Amino acid sequence: MSRFLIRVMYDGTNFRGWQTQTSGRSVQGELIFALRDLGITHPNVTGSGRTDAGVHSIANYAHFDYNGRMTTQQLLLALNSKLDSDIMITGIWQVKDSFNARYSATSRTYIYLLARERTPLNRLYTGYIPGKEIVMEDLYAMAEVLKGNHNFTSLSKNNPAITNHICNVLSFTIKEMKGKIVFKITADRFLHHMVRRMVGTMVNLSQKGLGVEVMKQILEEQNARQKLVLTAPAQGLYLYNVHYPDLTIEDYPYNHFLTN
Repeated sequence: MSRFLIRVMYDGTNFRGWQTQTSGRSVQGELIFALRDLGITHPNVTGSGRTDAGVHSIANYAHFDYNGRMTTQQLLLALNSKLDSDIMITGIWQVKDSFNARYSATSRTYIYLLARERTPLNRLYTGYIPGKEIVMEDLYAMAEVLKGNHNFTSLSKNNPAITNHICNVLSFTIKEMKGKIVFKITADRFLHHMVRRMVGTMVNLSQKGLGVEVMKQILEEQNARQKLVLTAPAQGLYLYNVHYPDLTIEDYPYNHFLTN
């Protein structure tokens, strides 16, 4: 039995999220079905993390075990032939048996695309938050506040099963291009809805004429029900990359489409 790591791109529009559901499509479920079609009786697909309904992926990762005779390239082609057009495996590598797609990762990067204007053509692939004009200088200043080690209880969805809310935001960049604001965030770990709440709250504060000091207060309160916290729509969120320090994996060349 050998362990393989796959890189998965998907359009999250018609998925109920990553994790297998009792009803409806999931990314994990589709991968399991594809592996079963290849003759694996009890496939177990472990992802680097979960994405919610409507959230997209440029480079999510997952591992599975396989004891057949196909090469990595043959596996890649065979699996993609079993998948619908809204999900694609863009890379595959044989890894050590001890490798774990979730726990071997040291950081993850998300991108959030926020549209300045909502249209029928961007509604599934960018977020939009109505209100007053967003001031870019406010966003830059708040991003600096959110960098580093913080307790992100206020900027995540309450989950009693999670007791550690400390995350280290390693980098946070924001730029505007072609009618959308691009937030790019890398951290050692992310809590549920954390990226969407960071983006939504930053925009909400900017639109209300509030800024850095209020963002600091929100962090310090550690209150998941803080009334100024806003969750940005799922459609603008993309899992951009996962970093595995012990592996040399080239970036998928299609990454550039997010910022073009």
